[in-house]
Amino acid sequence: MNAILVVDNEKSMRDLLVIVLSKEGYLVETAEDGEKAVFLIEQNLFDLVITDMKMPHMDGMELLKIIKKTAPDTMVVMMTAFASMRTAVDAMKEGAHDYLVKPFQMEEIKLLIRNIFEKKRLRLENRLLRHELKGRSTLVDTVGTRSPKMLKVLELVRKVAESKSSVIIYGESGSGKELIARAIHEGSSRVNCPFVTINCSALPETLLESELFGYMQGAFTGAVAHKAGLFEIADEGSLLLDEIGDIPMPIQAKLLRVLQEQEFRRVGGTKSIKVDVRIIAATHRNLKKMVDEGDFREDLYYRLDVIPIHVPPLRDRVEDIPLLTNFFIREFNQVMRKTIEGVSPDMMEVLTRHEWKGNIRELKNSIERAMTVTSGQILMAHDFNSIPVPVSSTKTIAIPTVTPEDGFPLEDIIEKIERELLLKALDETSWVQNKAAKLLHLDFRSFRYRLSKYGIKKDKPPAGLP
Repeated sequence: MNAILVVDNEKSMRDLLVIVLSKEGYLVETAEDGEKAVFLIEQNLFDLVITDMKMPHMDGMELLKIIKKTAPDTMVVMMTAFASMRTAVDAMKEGAHDYLVKPFQMEEIKLLIRNIFEKKRLRLENRLLRHELKGRSTLVDTVGTRSPKMLKVLELVRKVAESKSSVIIYGESGSGKELIARAIHEGSSRVNCPFVTINCSALPETLLESELFGYMQGAFTGAVAHKAGLFEIADEGSLLLDEIGDIPMPIQAKLLRVLQEQEFRRVGGTKSIKVDVRIIAATHRNLKKMVDEGDFREDLYYRLDVIPIHVPPLRDRVEDIPLLTNFFIREFNQVMRKTIEGVSPDMMEVLTRHEWKGNIRELKNSIERAMTVTSGQILMAHDFNSIPVPVSSTKTIAIPTVTPEDGFPLEDIIEKIERELLLKALDETSWVQNKAAKLLHLDFRSFRYRLSKYGIKKDKPPAGLP
């Protein structure tokens, strides 16, 4: 149960808030002045303190400073009948979460408190998740890169992470734009706050608006309760707007206001909500061309496109394909409880030559499919049925030359071809016999029989072969 301390020199206000907030399920205590509040805070752990600004002996601003020193995780809301922009700004600078102007509606304070505890819960979950993942790295860090183009991208990421400048990440679908955005967030001072993502192309206009900005109860059919939007959830953190080129014009205007004023209104709401969110945009489209064609706001474009980052497609960074392939194999080994050791050299050559229109996402899906269907320890060409294997990429089996004088001894020719196939399978599996048997779709007993038949041993060339 969340504990709230109400501090006000007016008994009627204290009593009213006790009645209202207790009915909401909160544990409420009161103090008539700042000194009594300090005493209670030293004895108890409160999730939230609601304090009047003007009180005898110790005013609300002084109490706020003490709370931030002695109980920094306690949220504080200021109440005042002497509202001004200066007092509000001063309170927020000192660490107040929000403020209320007397007289206020009880529904207003109930909604404010619900939102405070919802954001606190999300932050706690975020911290717990980060603690659980401590020591692990993002895909970008874990895999690394051998591509000169990607090395330049990562160097730019390191430079912009600590800046407050807006960033647009350009790149084809599946090229890893979200990974770059996450690397920017995790390299910044916002790392311990939420990293929130939304795919703007996946939602219709009305749903996208309510997801971004939230809505008030009764704002539309089905809005049975207030709901916080992603901007509120991402407060003090980062919000990735993926495929921002697909945002409709009306929402572009509202997004521009958030960038300019750092505030917005919920759907159906009249009160502006202040947030501190770093917006990172991503798109596969040419936003400058969209501006020229009238499909994207010019003012929003220049607000966002301060630092452009271009992520190269996978076909332009083939040096990274073996790294990514082995990373995904290790990842799926854990998920599928398998022990796949890698990809055959011939197939790795095919993977590096493939066009990868779907980029990293297509590669990952191909590895997952191959590992699902394979019966061996090495992924071979026949495991990748979705990827065409060029004939030139496979080693050919030599057909013995025969002449009319010699005739066409079919049995001898078949035996020579079989010997070469056995040797080829052993060579591709580093002479691991059970893997070579699976590669040839033979049971181990039949495979061993053929090795014995042709006298094939690792330290001895087979009889009859040069």
